[in-house]
Amino acid sequence: MPLKLEYHSYNLPFEFPFKISKAEKSHQPGLAVSLSFMGFKGYGEAPAISYYNITVEKMLADLEKKKRLVEQFAFSDPERYWHYLHHLFHENNFLVCALDMAGWDLYGKMKRKPLHQLWQLDKSTVPATDYTIGIDTMDNMLAKMKKKPWPVYKVKVGVDGDVERVAALRKETDAPFRVDANGGWSLEEALEKIPQLAQLGVELVEQPLAKDDWEGMKKLFSTSPLPLIADESCVEEEDVEKCVGYFHGINIKLTKCSGITPARRMISDAREKELKVMIGCMNETSIGSAAIAQLAPLADYLDMDGTLLLTEDLGSGISFDGAGKVILSDKPGLGIEVSAF
Repeated sequence: MPLKLEYHSYNLPFEFPFKISKAEKSHQPGLAVSLSFMGFKGYGEAPAISYYNITVEKMLADLEKKKRLVEQFAFSDPERYWHYLHHLFHENNFLVCALDMAGWDLYGKMKRKPLHQLWQLDKSTVPATDYTIGIDTMDNMLAKMKKKPWPVYKVKVGVDGDVERVAALRKETDAPFRVDANGGWSLEEALEKIPQLAQLGVELVEQPLAKDDWEGMKKLFSTSPLPLIADESCVEEEDVEKCVGYFHGINIKLTKCSGITPARRMISDAREKELKVMIGCMNETSIGSAAIAQLAPLADYLDMDGTLLLTEDLGSGISFDGAGKVILSDKPGLGIEVSAF
């Protein structure tokens, strides 16, 4: 019995304009997919991110060109399927991620267990997710934080006056802060700002320098009073090794690394290399957020606030407790209900 593939695009609004040091957007475009097999249906998604030069149109074109090949695979387990997809779409990690995610959801439903149970993970170890405060005027950033009381915040930085903005936010809350420069600082700026941020109760800095500034990162790594986490510098599996001695940890995002399958290997590799693990998001809906949640027990830091930032969703089932921890469902697969198909 062949697989049946369905897919459609979406473009969902943010509650507040989402601004980082490189770009600003009011909506999150993406592609949702479903795979049906033997009466079961699995779901996946991939948001489109301009920084990585992947558009919805590109994903749709690639998928329509090879739809028959996607469907003809003799599905038995998602890891074999990922290898097949990886060769089929070797230049489109985002699309592979969406299909890999659907394959894992399908597999979990066939086994009648949530993925975290299939992997024998302890859901009591799930860390709190942060809530992102995008770059804005100081007053607007304060208003965003006050509207969303949360146990830990990620604050976007990488522009002039960013330390002052963090200082203003700190006056309003004792919650831990993480900052993310998205590669927006020079080495000189990072050397000056990171000690000041440490004094403001910041617990880590994500991607302080440009993704290919390895010389600068080497110098920063040797002096930084705060852990440095790679994001844009760590995209795929082979990048984990590159980060040793330059970063204290890596941010693994399913979309950029091409799915759950390689993400699990990256987590194991990072542990072997004594790197901290953040599992991050790209503003996914409940579908992608549920996939991240299944891996959450393996994370030191969690950044899966897509459903908190968007005002519309493709499904339901993602919720958080009072400590900001995602509540893992006992429903099979990703553990969510999807209304998009």
